[in-house]
Amino acid sequence: MAAVLSRVLRRGPRVATADGGDLAAAVAPAAVEVGPRWLRLGDGYAATLIVTGYPAEVGAAWLEPLLAWPGRLDLALHIDPVPVPVAAARLRTQRAKLESSRRADNNAGKLADPYVEAAADDAGELAGRLARGEAKLFKVGLYLTVHAASEPELVVACAQVKAAAASTLLDLQPATWRQLQGWTTTLPLGVDNLGMTRTLDTAALAASFPLAGPDLPAPLPGEPARTGGVLYGVNPDSQGVIWWDRWACENHNSVVLARSGAGKSYFVKTEILRSLYQGVHIAVIDPEDEYLRLAGAVGGTVVRLGAAGVKVNPFDLPSGDTRADVLTRRGLFLHTLISVLAATNLPPGERAALDRAILAVYRAAGITADPATHHRRAPLLADLAAALDADADPAARVLAARLAPWVVGSFKDMFDGHSTHRPDGHLVVWSLRHLPDEVRGVGTLVALDHIWRTVDRPQHPTGTSSQARRLVVVDEAWLLMRQDAGAAFLYRMAKASRKRGAGLCVITQDAADMLCTELGEAVIANAATQILLRQADSAIDAVGRAFGLTGGEKRLLLSAERGQGLLLSGAHRTRFESVASPAEHALATTSPGRVLKVDQGLE
Repeated sequence: MAAVLSRVLRRGPRVATADGGDLAAAVAPAAVEVGPRWLRLGDGYAATLIVTGYPAEVGAAWLEPLLAWPGRLDLALHIDPVPVPVAAARLRTQRAKLESSRRADNNAGKLADPYVEAAADDAGELAGRLARGEAKLFKVGLYLTVHAASEPELVVACAQVKAAAASTLLDLQPATWRQLQGWTTTLPLGVDNLGMTRTLDTAALAASFPLAGPDLPAPLPGEPARTGGVLYGVNPDSQGVIWWDRWACENHNSVVLARSGAGKSYFVKTEILRSLYQGVHIAVIDPEDEYLRLAGAVGGTVVRLGAAGVKVNPFDLPSGDTRADVLTRRGLFLHTLISVLAATNLPPGERAALDRAILAVYRAAGITADPATHHRRAPLLADLAAALDADADPAARVLAARLAPWVVGSFKDMFDGHSTHRPDGHLVVWSLRHLPDEVRGVGTLVALDHIWRTVDRPQHPTGTSSQARRLVVVDEAWLLMRQDAGAAFLYRMAKASRKRGAGLCVITQDAADMLCTELGEAVIANAATQILLRQADSAIDAVGRAFGLTGGEKRLLLSAERGQGLLLSGAHRTRFESVASPAEHALATTSPGRVLKVDQGLE
């Protein structure tokens, strides 16, 4: 076996001076062994690769595939501007050569060479932009130094980097016999010791900036370190940790869009568990009893709307709220609720009759604007229907007939008695599983109203202030978005929750119901944190327009595995994969097969 020619450079035991004048002696490796295709730097190995071939066209952030490679990679981009007169002369010479080739082929009766034709057209266009001052030329050298722990690992790493470069039509060649010069070229010294450059114009060079990376940006120098947030997952591209703090954003709302089975509830449950550790109070609207096991594990409260004996009286006034307009606020919500019960926007006559009846039933119960009367038992929906029947206005009787199914008909079970629950605590789950599909929208609205009263009141019974952090999770929000009054209520909650130290998390598998209405788009626009998991083919175009997704991002969402997706927040975009510990997985999984294995202790 032939011996590898190499030379070793060693430095003595020099110590950096106090003023930092000998910094290189303090941080440089103790020895550098130079080989034809690699360097040995201390205990590691490095190899420098030179970009020798470029694609005909480049897009924005075209260096991202290299920067996203999950390993240690030093990338150096050396830029040397070419003076305009020199650039113009070189372009003129190049155009003359190309034109000469075209004429020679034409005179010889040969077919035009498409590569020469394309190069001549590009050179002419570039010369025109250069003459108008719209572009400049630069000599650019692009070099990469790959690091590994051993020589075999270095060979594998270099092959992976070459494959990543080939995906963007970049051709890499090793700096054979010039590895020492290549390594120093990629150090932050600003010196190009290789001189393997390519001429690029302004547009191609500008597309290289910023040097995009797959991870979220770290705090800038001088900014305080971030202390809040929870673990969202890991980045599959870089294996970096995705740690996100919704409370540090301009608002605390989030939206989670995904098709059925993409892992949206799994992801939200892991965030709930991790938020509880930080003292966040959480309320969940649960249409399918997916959060009951979680609530049982952490000592939460569950309210099963629609179950036998469970009653909710929407006329109840919030306890502990002594503001002068409490009765007025309750009356306004009752207008919204009755509109949802009637499944229509009430005409002016019926709205006027409803307002008279609301005030009348509260007066009959001895409740007025005086806070001293608010402890008295509130009226029921049946009392409101009776007051409407007693009104001489025909519009009132029409409205009473609209409410009949909710008072004496098939849907009366939830409202035909006084409230049986006053849920409070660190985690409250409002289960809608026992409600028929026809009344789930109403159940969601009633639960949201109770949650909002908890968020909005100035003092909680536990003694915590109204500014204590609260997270409201609305699963399957399309149930509420189908109705105008319900969508408007959800929009108002999204707008006003930030000032009360609360955040709204909207989850839906039907992106069309969120994106086809102005209120749905407004709810998304008021969510600083946006989570997109796997999308359906029929919805990807609408989702792409709403969130400004690139073609690559849309393809990623169409082929994403369960739990994988994108985290969007303003200018921040990163890919992530939800991860959970075994204990979290046991509480978060909803797959019937996995739940059975968890219950049997097999997972």
